[in-house]
Amino acid sequence: MFSRPKARHSQNAYVTNDLDRALSIWRDDYGVPEFYVFENDTPGLVSSPEYRMKIALANVGGMEIELIEPLPGLAPMHAEVLPQDGSFAMCFHHAALRVDGELGDFEEYMASLDPAVHPVVWSGGLGDLMRYTYTDERATLGHYLEHVWFDARMYEQMASAIPVYPTR
Repeated sequence: MFSRPKARHSQNAYVTNDLDRALSIWRDDYGVPEFYVFENDTPGLVSSPEYRMKIALANVGGMEIELIEPLPGLAPMHAEVLPQDGSFAMCFHHAALRVDGELGDFEEYMASLDPAVHPVVWSGGLGDLMRYTYTDERATLGHYLEHVWFDARMYEQMASAIPVYPTR
C-alpha cells in the first residue's frame, strides 16, 4: 500500500476535540509554532458523505502534519475515536498517500486498489484540481489511509500557505 507507483507517504493526521489546545501542544511540546488553519467549506468542494471540520496544516521536515477538529455532528468518521465524555483528546487518524502526476494517474492508482481489501469510506474533490479518497485500513493497519491528488498549480498554491519547518 505504501509502495505504489507515483504515490508517496506525505502526511500524518490527528483528530482532536479542541484544536486550540492541540495547536498549543504542537507549539510547546513539539516545536511547531504555526499552522495554516481553515474550515473545509471551500466553494465547489464535493464530498460523499458531506463533512465539516476545522483543519490545521504544517510541514515538518518534509512531512505534512494535519490536525482535524470535527464540527459537532458533521464529521462522524473523524469523531469516532474521540471520547464521548468531552475530555480532551488528540488521536492518530490517518496517513495520507499523495499521488503525483495527472488526474488520470490518480484514477489509475485508485482503480488498482481492490475494494474488498481496501474499502472506500469517503471520497470527494474540487473540480479537476483535487481528489481524495479514504480507505478503511483499520483491520490491518489500525487506521484509515487517505489517497489524495492535487493539480500541480493547486498544490503549489496550497503549499505556499502551509508553514514549513525543517528538521534540526
